[in-house]
Amino acid sequence: MRSWSRGIFVLLYLALLLKIEGLKFHRSEHTERISGSAGDVLEDNPVGRLKVFVYELPSKYNKKILQKDQRCLNHMFAAEIFMHRFLLSSAVRTFNPEEADWFYTPVYSTCDLTPNGLPLPFKSPRMMRSAIQLISSNWPYWNRTEGADHFFIVPHDFGACFHYQEEKAIERGILPLLQRATLVQTFGQRNHVCLKDGSITIPPYAPPQKMQSHLIPPDTPRSIFVYFRGLFYDVGNDPEGGYYARGARAAVWENFKNNPLFDISTEHPTTYYENMQRAIFCLCPLGWAPWSPRLVEAVIFGCIPVIIADDIVLPFADAIPWEDIGVFVAEKDVPNLDTILTSIRPEEILRKQRLLANPSMKQAMLFPTPAQSGDAFHQILNGLARKLPHDKSTYLKPGEKSLNWTAGPVGDLKPW
Repeated sequence: MRSWSRGIFVLLYLALLLKIEGLKFHRSEHTERISGSAGDVLEDNPVGRLKVFVYELPSKYNKKILQKDQRCLNHMFAAEIFMHRFLLSSAVRTFNPEEADWFYTPVYSTCDLTPNGLPLPFKSPRMMRSAIQLISSNWPYWNRTEGADHFFIVPHDFGACFHYQEEKAIERGILPLLQRATLVQTFGQRNHVCLKDGSITIPPYAPPQKMQSHLIPPDTPRSIFVYFRGLFYDVGNDPEGGYYARGARAAVWENFKNNPLFDISTEHPTTYYENMQRAIFCLCPLGWAPWSPRLVEAVIFGCIPVIIADDIVLPFADAIPWEDIGVFVAEKDVPNLDTILTSIRPEEILRKQRLLANPSMKQAMLFPTPAQSGDAFHQILNGLARKLPHDKSTYLKPGEKSLNWTAGPVGDLKPW
């Protein structure tokens, strides 16, 4: 009797929502202006506000690595490659290091993939140390600040901690030589050793052309209430099931696998992107790390992201009004997910959808080729520009040093 009643409720709820959507959403403007400081920042133009010097490193640090494995162009850590390409032709690039505000070291630290396409972080610390030793030996700019006016793209699961398992990432900590540099990374979690103050949190890479090819008519009804495809358990790496996603994904499956509100499965259909465009809510739970490409996909496809990752620091949080476009659910509250989502008023859902439909919101989450105004490249530059001018503490006194070149695990000190 209870399941029958729930089924009737689902039908009535969706019918009500779709009716309101037809009356209010499709007959009015499909987008809503992002108001306040967030919207203004999102549309900032960084050109003229900073200059970046790009170190010319031997190709073994970047281009040769990519030549060995072209898959690196499509995996979710590819921001390091596309940011390098963007900066080479960007209007903010300067060839005169004396006038540079920032220095960029192009190292493709995630382009070391297993046969299954998973990145291996184990060579990354030695590779990064080698690159820093090179620039500190051949140019004077690192030594005058010990990297405080340098930025690095570190899109690993746990950023410059260079490990995909949190326990080991915490044990390692951020690579000591990067302690003064600005880190541009996908990982973001408050009060975590792998996120240092001043870091810029960015979205993971999602192929823009691939997503563009799966767009369906914008007036297609959203007939799926909650959508998710992905792992609920990682048996290979977490046989007991309590560590992966801190149990949040397992809780989603155990509580809602038979709930008609929830279209959830481990199967990844060819219509995955199309289904997201037919869904009202898309679950974005943590996995091994708090972030995933689902966040980008949800925003691009106008599906309200349901963010289940305690203390997550979201991409470009000073520019994107995440509280307005998403729904935040504490990991401990996952068993109440159905109640939480069905309690949201249809008018609030429609407002979130209108904000998500704003082109500037979608643009900020993408690394397109060629680059476009307001995209993720420009949001990174905006973040760097907002840190200027550098504080006096950026520059060291003659003979002053603070970094320990021999700190860290013994394995990291081996030549690369």
